[in-house]
Amino acid sequence: MNAPADADVVLVRHRELGTKSGGVQSRMEERLRRNLQGMLERRGITATVERRWSRVYVRDTSDVEAAVDAAADCFGVASASACVSTAPEMDAMVDAAVAVAEDVELSPETSFAVDARRAGDRSQHPFTSKDIEEEAGAAIVESTDADVDLDSPDVRVGVECRAKEAFVYLDSHEGPGGLPLGTQEPVAALVSGGIDSPVAAWQAMKRGSPVEAVYLDLGDYAGVDHVARCRESLEALARYTPDGGIRLHRVPVGDVVSTLMEETANTRMLHYRRFMYRVAEEVAGWRNAEGVVTGESLGQKSSQTAANLRCADSAASMPVHRPLLTWDKQEIVDLAREIGTYRSSKVDAGCVSIAPSQPATAATPEEVRRREPHGLLERAVDCVDDAEVVEITADEIEGEIDA
Repeated sequence: MNAPADADVVLVRHRELGTKSGGVQSRMEERLRRNLQGMLERRGITATVERRWSRVYVRDTSDVEAAVDAAADCFGVASASACVSTAPEMDAMVDAAVAVAEDVELSPETSFAVDARRAGDRSQHPFTSKDIEEEAGAAIVESTDADVDLDSPDVRVGVECRAKEAFVYLDSHEGPGGLPLGTQEPVAALVSGGIDSPVAAWQAMKRGSPVEAVYLDLGDYAGVDHVARCRESLEALARYTPDGGIRLHRVPVGDVVSTLMEETANTRMLHYRRFMYRVAEEVAGWRNAEGVVTGESLGQKSSQTAANLRCADSAASMPVHRPLLTWDKQEIVDLAREIGTYRSSKVDAGCVSIAPSQPATAATPEEVRRREPHGLLERAVDCVDDAEVVEITADEIEGEIDA
């Protein structure tokens, strides 16, 4: 991170919140402020987070760079910058821009550009964004003899002038975007600990929905380390929550899988998925969630063909959300690496496959219902009653999610 030496505030930007009506935007910005304050406190960063229209600011912080990192993990944040604050007057902004440029040791051998943005009523500022760029750029050239390169400069000096304050910065650290966590209703996310499902859960969180993680424990049909893989994935996801935690519902389904192994053949995985949705629905009802999230991607597996997804959906009464429906596998892998779940996904879980050797790829709902073991879906209630509920926290892996 390239932060000004005298940075005293973190400027936090959002994107989609600005498209909402005034009342909705205000409520979402306040949620974003509270979420960021919680995330900073959890990471041991002393700071005050305040909200003004269309921006959130982190002030009085014990560690500006750590505060930028925290903001970049907060859903709803488009970007964050460590800034030097100054008066929203031309001379003050130019002086601050020159000081920042000198701090990074611009010289005749380096190039720079000034990117300025002025917000607010024109009557408050008798100058334009271009005026700021030209005057600050000329002053930096005079001070450092550096070349101006608007296309690919070595250094970009950013200036944001708002109604009552201006900010000068070097880098904008990209955040996840989306909506602040908690601005949408919760969902039950089926998480296996593989590559796909944690990414799907993260995508639901990005859209503002807290997740109730649901893990189906296959018992004797899975290896001894299968639960550890799921927990590691959730620990990585918990990093993105204000309180650093995600609730895991570990549901024992080994007996149900035994029934499927004994009584079904090529449609086995469809029966299992239908049962899986019912389990997630039971958890969702318990936790007042409004839908189910899965990591399914169209055509990725035999049970995820368009026809087979229809068969599975016919067992669900709640919406089944598939954030990764049209994603290529490499796109999923790339995001898993970025958010920190890929490493744990590669741990060998030692699972014993329950898939048939020649699975059905184009079944019909009627065929699947006809072949389904009697009372299969109803067994979801008893399984959820026996579930173990565990609070997963990010504390053990804080700062260690790089793939």
